[in-house]
Amino acid sequence: MTQNTPLSPCHLRIAGDVRQRVLSEAQLRAHGVSVAVAAAQCRTGGPWQQPLPGVYVLHPEPPAGDELLRAALLYAGRPPASAGRRRESGAESGYGEAMVTGLAALALHGFAAAPPPASAARIDVLVPRTRRLPSVRYVRLVRAAEPPRPQEVRGLPVAPVERALADAVSGLGDATAVRRLLTEAVRGGHCEPAIVVRELNRAKLLDRPHVVDAVDALLAEGRALAENRLYDMVRSYGLPEPLWNVDLRLPGGPHLGGVDAYWPEEAVAVALDTRAPLHSLLGDDRRQEEHDAQWSAYTAEREYLERLGVTVVQLSPKELRDAKEQQAVVVRTALMAAADREPAAYVMILPR
Repeated sequence: MTQNTPLSPCHLRIAGDVRQRVLSEAQLRAHGVSVAVAAAQCRTGGPWQQPLPGVYVLHPEPPAGDELLRAALLYAGRPPASAGRRRESGAESGYGEAMVTGLAALALHGFAAAPPPASAARIDVLVPRTRRLPSVRYVRLVRAAEPPRPQEVRGLPVAPVERALADAVSGLGDATAVRRLLTEAVRGGHCEPAIVVRELNRAKLLDRPHVVDAVDALLAEGRALAENRLYDMVRSYGLPEPLWNVDLRLPGGPHLGGVDAYWPEEAVAVALDTRAPLHSLLGDDRRQEEHDAQWSAYTAEREYLERLGVTVVQLSPKELRDAKEQQAVVVRTALMAAADREPAAYVMILPR
């Protein structure tokens, strides 16, 4: 083919499905289109474009958001050159083990604080650590020794919210932006604070002061949200009104601990488990020691109350969110069983 020879007509048609508008070299070959013909279609003024190495958009207009995401996944998911053509027809999607993460993933999960992919300067794609492909143009590859199981959103593999949050936060130095994302994760019901903090800890991001400040706000937000769920459970399912947020103490004796709800006549207490991994600027060993000490003290308080005849029902924010009616049955059963138990020791009830 000389430079003046017209291109052979390409019979691929642009469809409404983004999977037919954005294709890899391997997928084009499967349609009978050679690399040379594809490159010719991408000449200046041509009908196609090549936004990333080995990836083609089959129209000349600027790629839309989902097209940018698919192109990034096709680039990151293509098989290594050493695999040969035998593997090119393996995964039908062409994404391999790649998945969208970071801000682009949060946008797909519905975060208002994350910019849409079409306006983002960068799209993060999570790949196994063994991939040697470089980051290029608008695609930043994030490597993981053990990638999480992706979730499918709009037909694309997307990292779970907690992993996408950690990858997004790792690239943000703006304290306000970090706090906004973490708060939306909890307030929007995407995941519980403890899960977010655990993922940030795993990513070694809790040595950054602006992240620690955002985590403090996150835990406060999560605590308030869990308390509201508890109030709603008691009132929605007709449980007797308890005393809210009280401290229990033996007369003239030691402090027994604080509980979130207490029914004195039945000696039943509800305690919300809103613990999260300890976040501080201490080393990992010191952080674990302090966390273990806090857990030991927490367990000792609950066991002491049980020995005094106080039934302690421990509820997690996730249980109150996902199985509120079931948790109401648990509390109601504990209240009804009070008549069959030995009377509890007398305890003083103080506001917390």
